[in-house]
Amino acid sequence: MKKHFFKISSKPYLFLSLIFSTSAFAQVTDSIPSSTNDEVISVDEVVVTAGRKSENINKIPSSVTVISQKQIQEQMEFTRDLSQILGNLVPGLSVSSNKSINAGQTLRGRTVLVLIDGIPQSTPLMNGSRDIRTIDPSVIERIEVIKGATSIYGNGSGGGIINYITKKSFNKNPISGQTSAGITANPYNGNGTLGYRFSQFLSGNIKKFSYMVGGSIEYTGLERDGKGLVLGQTDGTSNSYQNNIYTKLNYQINDKSAVSLMYNFYNSTQHANYISQNGVFGVSPTIGVRAEDPGEHTGTPHNHNFIVRYNNNELFGKTQFDASFYLTSFQSMNRYVTYTPSWYGPGQTKINSNKKGLRFNFNTPFSIGNLPGEVTYGLDLLTDQTFQDLVDGRVYIPKMNMTSFAPYAQLKLDLFQDLVFKGGIRYENDQVKVKDFTTLATGPNGEGVIDVQGGKFPYKSTTFNAGLRYSKYDIFNPFVSFTQGFSINELGRVVRSATESTLTNLNTKPILTNNYEAGFSSRYKMFNFTAAYFVSTSKDGVNLVDNGNGVIRPQRAPERTYGFELTLDANISRTLKAGATYAYVEGKSENSDGTKKYLNGARISPPKTTAYVRFSPSNKLNLALNWVLTGNRDRFDVNAKGVYLTSEAPVTSVNLFNLSGNYQINNNWGVTIGIDNLFNATYYTVASQYSANAANYVRGVGTTGTFMVNYKF
Repeated sequence: MKKHFFKISSKPYLFLSLIFSTSAFAQVTDSIPSSTNDEVISVDEVVVTAGRKSENINKIPSSVTVISQKQIQEQMEFTRDLSQILGNLVPGLSVSSNKSINAGQTLRGRTVLVLIDGIPQSTPLMNGSRDIRTIDPSVIERIEVIKGATSIYGNGSGGGIINYITKKSFNKNPISGQTSAGITANPYNGNGTLGYRFSQFLSGNIKKFSYMVGGSIEYTGLERDGKGLVLGQTDGTSNSYQNNIYTKLNYQINDKSAVSLMYNFYNSTQHANYISQNGVFGVSPTIGVRAEDPGEHTGTPHNHNFIVRYNNNELFGKTQFDASFYLTSFQSMNRYVTYTPSWYGPGQTKINSNKKGLRFNFNTPFSIGNLPGEVTYGLDLLTDQTFQDLVDGRVYIPKMNMTSFAPYAQLKLDLFQDLVFKGGIRYENDQVKVKDFTTLATGPNGEGVIDVQGGKFPYKSTTFNAGLRYSKYDIFNPFVSFTQGFSINELGRVVRSATESTLTNLNTKPILTNNYEAGFSSRYKMFNFTAAYFVSTSKDGVNLVDNGNGVIRPQRAPERTYGFELTLDANISRTLKAGATYAYVEGKSENSDGTKKYLNGARISPPKTTAYVRFSPSNKLNLALNWVLTGNRDRFDVNAKGVYLTSEAPVTSVNLFNLSGNYQINNNWGVTIGIDNLFNATYYTVASQYSANAANYVRGVGTTGTFMVNYKF
């Protein structure tokens, strides 16, 4: 195995920022304290777990981005919104919409599966678009993002996965703690914008037992744009409360085995003091006006995650074993509407999803002659009950009960000293049961009601993946890969829009995605450069389109997305570091007559450029300037009525800067300051621009300052 070593000279309390880039298109930035003696740190020590097993990041023949705890903390100095943090740091992921939902925040033009410690948070049977914001970033140790279709985790991962890895005990002391408290406000137009945040965590180790417990509370004040106007309230985050309670307990049974328990509760709801007053799309923004919201608090009333895990490093021979049992309960409350073409009269819906699952994972090393290898194999079992009803009791989507049985195997083989092959297979055997139901009326006196016969919907598919990675030379480390993904098309959207009396007559086929990718990394002196090109195809993809009357329906058609991603990092000196990324993605679907049409803005984001500069003039002070630039995208014409269909309006550039800094007063006390939208730009978000909808034509948030005081012991 080839190792790369970095020598760190001995200076007390010195912190270095090491940036690791690999041909797996992964970037890790972390803060490593030096001791009074020289240290040697190996790149091979950097591991990721998103592939169902801890492995060296430079042995993965696919695109992976790892966001370290240091990067998360730096972003949290000016924002706690995970959708914004990920949009800032992950090439290929669309930028945040500045709303409580992440609709349109696709990865390489496709939906992404969100996990917490490997446990699914997304609701693929009916996407509520709130899965990215399902946990507070203060409890996250790192984030692993696998890009492109993946068969490793199954349903819903057509564009890749985002896996939040939660924190464990800070150190070996019986008790240690971290406390943070601070405020946020708009410094230019401050009326009503004051917010606050408080978090407390305790952790420790007592013999074989370790623990971490804590939580956070946060209030987001009124949000105003760069000119001081109150933002439109549709799916907004103004006057919202976020709460998180976290517990992780671990017991080391012996040197080989351990059992752990993790529980996390998260909620985020808007207690609006304003309602939206529609502007004119393309002319004037939708703004907030003082009034009482007639509906219940929108957002995520609850997201419960309970996980019990057992692992044994030597179950038999050298086989490693990991077993997990989990329960999740998630609810998403949508906004109150006075009118919708989907049902008669006003109303407000909520999506409910309850999952139970078991996961068994084995890893067995072996050798074929002089060729070392290993096989990772196991079984995923899952039950998922998802439904959508109205607050007044009407049923919009009946209960969809899914059972999933999915065995898998992944092979890793070192063909030569520096050439790694990885390949795998997963068999997906899912079944969804829907009982007979009645659709909602679309007019008075039961007009439009249809009695629908339910049924059983089997989804079976075998997906494959294979890749090669050659890592002999630092100057050029190439990889190629082929991966497949499996997703059940939002069955709930099909069910609730039924126009036939028999549900099984509808097209409910799964989405099978093929992802082809080639890339490399190059490390030369102070520079680290990576590049990747990808093509993603599906013979029967799904695009949500406007049928001309404002009703959004799924359209099944062949699809092809493609693009490339570039990153560059430079360790200019011990005090100065800089870097940049560029990502481009495009996609088209094929009509029945063979003609092709661009995918709309809800799927394809405009090109994105990011850059950063980090300056650490002393061991106590760190400053960072971050830049995000989204480009233009104009692919569609107006219809016969002279207007753009939903999600087809043109997008113009958005240019934003963020500043953050922290100062360590002593070993216990520190302060941080952050400024989001540093130059108080007045702009329309990317999502509001392509929406072609007046209610969603909302500007982004103006300058927001954050000041935090931190104490640790």
